[in-house]
Amino acid sequence: MSERKKALITLAAAGGVILLILALGLTLPGGTATNFAEKSLSPSLAHPFGTDWLGRDMLARTLKGLVFSIAVGLIAASVSTVIAVVLGIFAATFGKWADALINFMVDLCQGIPHILLMILIAFVLGGGVRAIIVSMALTHWPSMTRLIRSEVMQLRSMPYVQVSRRLGRGRMHIAARHILPHLWPQIIVGFILLFPHAILHEASLTFLGFGLSVQQPAVGIILSEAMKYLATGQWWLAFFPGLMLLIVVRLFDRLGDSARMMVDPTKVHR
Repeated sequence: MSERKKALITLAAAGGVILLILALGLTLPGGTATNFAEKSLSPSLAHPFGTDWLGRDMLARTLKGLVFSIAVGLIAASVSTVIAVVLGIFAATFGKWADALINFMVDLCQGIPHILLMILIAFVLGGGVRAIIVSMALTHWPSMTRLIRSEVMQLRSMPYVQVSRRLGRGRMHIAARHILPHLWPQIIVGFILLFPHAILHEASLTFLGFGLSVQQPAVGIILSEAMKYLATGQWWLAFFPGLMLLIVVRLFDRLGDSARMMVDPTKVHR
């Protein structure tokens, strides 16, 4: 079996599992309703992930928390991708001063630990879902900006770009008509690969309690609350949500790797 066929199968399988998790998280009832008659139950057929100290089904809570994480990751990754594309094209097409400025911004952001920068931004914005989304969107663009800049630098030397420049076309016209269309494979792959980082960082911020209500079934909040009950033997409160979070992160990671394999021109006939 060729590498591209393997990548296509992996892409379909990972995408299918993610869609299944989303469908279950959006349609499965429960997760927020309390039922003290079934509190602190260990995993069983009726409750595969057990129940918490309020009798809430942990399977439903975990799936709804993953839906929240994926939704936040989608918004944050989308904004970060737009920022990266704009800054990458700007750095590569608007002269040395623009390139130096963008590289300085990238180095500055990468010189500060991701989680610390996100905590600072979320704290300044007062916490909450909006603060988490903004903090992730403003910190996940540097590596993709460098990738886009590198691609644009190569595209600048292509004959059709040189001809367009000789015809008097402006930089914005060239960027929009001749450069951006060729960047879509890198943009899509970069966007998908931002998801694992965004999801993990969202869980980290919510675990630290930046303004989200404890009623919100976010995985970070579930894990944070579970820490209080591990000493009582309720291991399932942290084990299953943590395991599902790692599975989703890994699935998006494989999704991005498979997508990169599919668009890699060196792998077309392999």
